[in-house]
Amino acid sequence: MKDLDKLADVISHSGNIVFFGGAGVSTESGIPDFRSPNGVFADRGALSPEEIVSHGYFLSHTEQFYKFYRDRMVFPDARPNAAHNYIAKLEQAGKLSAVVTQNIDGLHQAAGSKTVYELHGSIHRNYCMRCGKFYGLERVTSCRGVPRCDCGGIIKPDVVLYGESLDSDVITSSVDAISRANVLVIGGTSLVVYPAASFIDYFRGKHLVIINKSPTFADRRAELLLCANIGEVFSALDDMRLI
Repeated sequence: MKDLDKLADVISHSGNIVFFGGAGVSTESGIPDFRSPNGVFADRGALSPEEIVSHGYFLSHTEQFYKFYRDRMVFPDARPNAAHNYIAKLEQAGKLSAVVTQNIDGLHQAAGSKTVYELHGSIHRNYCMRCGKFYGLERVTSCRGVPRCDCGGIIKPDVVLYGESLDSDVITSSVDAISRANVLVIGGTSLVVYPAASFIDYFRGKHLVIINKSPTFADRRAELLLCANIGEVFSALDDMRLI
C-alpha cells in the first residue's frame, strides 16, 4: 500500500505526534461504535440517542439509564487491540506526545499510554452526586438498579452526557497538544461529534493523516488519507519495526 509506506516514512522521521481517535479505535476490542447498523444506538426503540444518554434522562429515569448504560456502553472485559498497543509504543519511543480520545473505555491507558486526554470522560471513574466520593467501575457493574454511595447518594458515571459540557481542563490540554503537534493522526472517527471534532482545526503542523473507513469533513485537508481499518494499519506499521 503506497500510502502505508508514506505513513511509515512520516512516523520514522517525525516526533511530537498527536493521535486523535474515536469509536472506530475500539471496535476491534468488541466495543460497538454508536451509529453503525450494529452500533450502540441501533436498537433504541422510540428514544433518540440524545435522550437516552442525556443529563436530563439520567436525572429523571436513572434506573432505565443504568440498564441501557450497562447493557450497551460498558464492556469491562474488553482488552486493547493492535491500534491501542501501537499508539502506546509510539509514546514509549518518544515519538507521540499525547492521545486525544472521544472514547470512554480506558483502553489507551490499559495498553500503556500515559498522556491521554479523555474528552468524554471514562467509565472507570464514577462519583457520588451527594458527597463527591469516587468509585471504580466495579461499583457500577456489581449491582442492579441504581448504584449508591456509602452515604446513600446516587453514583454517576464520570462521562459527558448530552446536555453536559466538556471538562475545561481537558479541552485546554487537548487543544494545546494538537496546536503544538508536528503530526496529527486522526483515526477511527467520522468527526461528527462536536465540539470535539472542531479541536483538529487548531492543528498547524506539517503532516495531517486520516485513517478511517468512512469519509470525514477533514479528508480534503489531509496529506495522507487511508480508507482502512485502523487496527490493520497500525498492525502493519508495527510489523515494519519502525521504532
